[in-house]
Amino acid sequence: MTTDMQTVSKPGGRRNLLTRLLRVREMGVFIALVTLIVIMSFASPYFLNVQNIFNILRGMSTVGIMAIGMTMIIITGGIDLSIGSILAVSGMVTARLLYHQLPPFAALIGGFGTGFLIGAANGLIITKIKVNPFITTLAMLSIGRGLTYLLATGLQGAVASNIPMRNQAINFLGNGYIGPVPFPVIEMAVLVLIFSLFLKHTVLGRQIYAVGSNLEAARLSGVNVDRVRIFVYLLTGGLCALAGIMDGGLLSTAATNAGMGKELDVIAGVVIGGASLAGGEGTIIGAIIGAAIMAILRNAFVLLHFSAYMQTIAIGVVIILAVSLDQLRKPSGRS
Repeated sequence: MTTDMQTVSKPGGRRNLLTRLLRVREMGVFIALVTLIVIMSFASPYFLNVQNIFNILRGMSTVGIMAIGMTMIIITGGIDLSIGSILAVSGMVTARLLYHQLPPFAALIGGFGTGFLIGAANGLIITKIKVNPFITTLAMLSIGRGLTYLLATGLQGAVASNIPMRNQAINFLGNGYIGPVPFPVIEMAVLVLIFSLFLKHTVLGRQIYAVGSNLEAARLSGVNVDRVRIFVYLLTGGLCALAGIMDGGLLSTAATNAGMGKELDVIAGVVIGGASLAGGEGTIIGAIIGAAIMAILRNAFVLLHFSAYMQTIAIGVVIILAVSLDQLRKPSGRS
């Protein structure tokens, strides 16, 4: 009798497990990722090449790291369009300080300090002066890019636009390997783990969700809403600085055009991964899966010989589809 009951219960158990898996928020986008991988494995014989896979992972590492911060910002109901410029100016500051013979540690402090400073400025302007996040970060995008040009060319515009990163230890952050695995991939994986646990298991992490779900209710329950919002912009600035230093280290040079358009991939990845632009929803794991989809799409365009204009158009279509999906996910009546 016991054996018969176990036999009957096993299929039900499997069904229950499958049901639970399908209810996992990230499962839908994960299935989309697997489907894309399968399609590309048939479309190009080079796609599943180990070197190509590592190239995809290394290419998405900076986007993935910035997506960690962007996820938290979007969960609070904000947005940050300045991340590409923060990446560029932070990398340029680091390269400039190395160019002037400062110790590597001082150069890193300068680069990270720049990212944290701009992130804090975004948060303070949004919370204290009450400027809309879209407008604030759009303006900071322009300011950051202008500072990048200034640092690269000088006041007279007499210096080359690309500044070399003259330190092997710093460059290792962007071009190093641990065995066959690119070090940027390891950095991304460690940060994803840390901040996934942070969002799920800390008071501040739960407050980030509370602020995005209902700002006034969070304030009335005792949450320091301004502190939470400043924190997510500050943290994102620091993560963008790391991405900028990694980006410069990859080619041993900091370029004025570094990070251009990266905000599109980051925001699209975060939204594809399940975050709602209305706030209150999203996970870092989902954002990383979304970033992987964007990275594979860009790799697919190259392998399948898409023209440059078709690549640009396709990314724009993907972004519209991602935002449309976000709108469809919203419960009726929520704007």
